[in-house]
Amino acid sequence: MAEHIPVLLDTDIGSDIDDAVALAYLLRQPRCQLLGITTVTGDVAKRAACAEVVCRAAGRFDVPIHCGASRGLFIGPGQPDVPQYQAIRRRIHQVTWPPNTAIDFLRRTIRQRPGQITLLTIGPYTNIAALFAADPETPSLLKQIVSMGGIYFTDADRREWNAMVDPLATAIVYHNRIPRHVSLGLDVTLQCQLPAQQVRERFRTPPLDVVEEMAEVWFSHVEKVTFHDPLAAATIFRPELCRYAQGEITVSIDLDSQKAGHTRFAEHAGGPHLVATSVSVEAFFNEYFSVFQPGNLAQT
Repeated sequence: MAEHIPVLLDTDIGSDIDDAVALAYLLRQPRCQLLGITTVTGDVAKRAACAEVVCRAAGRFDVPIHCGASRGLFIGPGQPDVPQYQAIRRRIHQVTWPPNTAIDFLRRTIRQRPGQITLLTIGPYTNIAALFAADPETPSLLKQIVSMGGIYFTDADRREWNAMVDPLATAIVYHNRIPRHVSLGLDVTLQCQLPAQQVRERFRTPPLDVVEEMAEVWFSHVEKVTFHDPLAAATIFRPELCRYAQGEITVSIDLDSQKAGHTRFAEHAGGPHLVATSVSVEAFFNEYFSVFQPGNLAQT
């Protein structure tokens, strides 16, 4: 039997729809032991409520959810709005959330299981940078980090949103040395898309039905879903979905707002980072939807 993998999820769920799509996958992936969820940037309480509603729709009341940093460390545009909260605001959810509990929760959980935990980051890097600053030993205690963030091989002057929201935090995370840090950039994730109508047709099994309600807010201005974050999640269990290059990622923290958060990748053997270079799109979608068969539940 395949091993169960303990996962911590750090997310800005409630803005782009793909965070909720990724969470739904983790809740149904039978090899996933989801240890907790932390929210980051803007109204983190509304983000926590979005995560809670998706967990409830999956019948999962056991997953701890903690609010993290609402503001960036120094420069960057931030991300105050949580538009998808409007889709779930009338559903049962916790209204009052204790502030700023994410960092301590992450620290305690990682220290309880040294060398075992995969940290999946699918939002801005503020929480993780704060964690590493508060406890510099933490990076070495992880099994790996898997991140959706950056652009590495195309659009040399373009910046990816997660990396640019809090550029200093992004730079801090990539400067730290982790046993294994895998990054999936827009170069690869943009290949995994479904039009809105296909999402409506295929998102019918819980908790995807609730995610589809949230997606309707997204569809008011974008008529497709790009599976950025779900691809990052899926590679934890099926790393062969992508091919990778080894090297080093650097992040610009230039005070020029048009440059801060720009990511660069230099390929070389022995580098501290792995970056996805390509994806098998059909295999990814097969993996993603396979977990929503009846009876699939992540490990508790």
